[in-house]
Amino acid sequence: MTDERDAGRGPDASERPAAEGLKVGLFVDARNPQPWRRPWREHYPRLLDLAAEADRLGADCIWLTEHHGFDDGYLPQPLVLAAAAASRTARARIGTAVLLAPIRDPVHLAEEAALVDLVSGGRLELGLGAGYVPGEFELFGVDMAARFATLDAVFTRVRALLTDGGVTPAPLQRPVPMWLGYGGPVGARRAGRMGASLLTIGRRAAAAYLEGLAEGGHDLASARLAGDVDIVVADDPEAAYERIRPHYLYQLNSYRQAGRLGPPHSEAELGDRLGHGRARVQLNLLVLSPDEAVTEVRRRVAGLPVAHVYTWATVAQMPEDLAARHLELWLGPVRDALSAP
Repeated sequence: MTDERDAGRGPDASERPAAEGLKVGLFVDARNPQPWRRPWREHYPRLLDLAAEADRLGADCIWLTEHHGFDDGYLPQPLVLAAAAASRTARARIGTAVLLAPIRDPVHLAEEAALVDLVSGGRLELGLGAGYVPGEFELFGVDMAARFATLDAVFTRVRALLTDGGVTPAPLQRPVPMWLGYGGPVGARRAGRMGASLLTIGRRAAAAYLEGLAEGGHDLASARLAGDVDIVVADDPEAAYERIRPHYLYQLNSYRQAGRLGPPHSEAELGDRLGHGRARVQLNLLVLSPDEAVTEVRRRVAGLPVAHVYTWATVAQMPEDLAARHLELWLGPVRDALSAP
């Protein structure tokens, strides 16, 4: 996903300093929805091109997510794509946000994670979550009611396998950075007690997480947060939002349908590019100028131990010119401002 214009393109990552503070990157779900579908044989090579371009532009991290049974091919195997992306990138950390731990065998998961860490040269960030889609638990024959306890147990087992030589070959990193995808305060406190990093930048969850770290006897200096900020950056945000709206509505309703959360949203419920007039939705997308994006991210992370922020590489195959320019702006002037010491 590259833009052939010379104007506005960022320099290669080798020409720009690595982030010393906040790491800025992308969130990839690999959707290929029917209204805008590309041939599948072209889709994944294009995703790998996107990863290579993001790495060239200076992305500090590329985070992959997971769902099963979505009509649009939502990424079902993040570690498979992570290994492929590792072969096309040189510097970006490669994370999972999240792998669905309750449907996976911990030994199998640890073996795959170790190989990705080796293939990437020690760039893996392994995030595990509980999931929320009933159909996924039905597909794998797993009890959804036990998902949070199972998540904690799988996390503990995988961490031990990766740290104590329980898999061969062993990962390059010792320890592999591991994250838990709890978004609420109850789960965040549990993550803190276990000494995990936390995949949210919500303030209530962050406060509970820090309390959990203290309760678990962990050094508060070890606190690490990361999260998706749901921002698209554009030169003309108003015009870009109008073009993105159908893709945004599709994405909202696909989550709503999968989670069995009620009737679909209407376009009238989307509000404007800043979220004004918007119904309560699962994904509160903002379309911002570079300066607005910097201000918004700084507001969200102020005073919190945030290590990574990331945003969508594309929203349900939004127009390619907007996606390409979004990458240039997010990984160019926005990243440069946010990662400055």
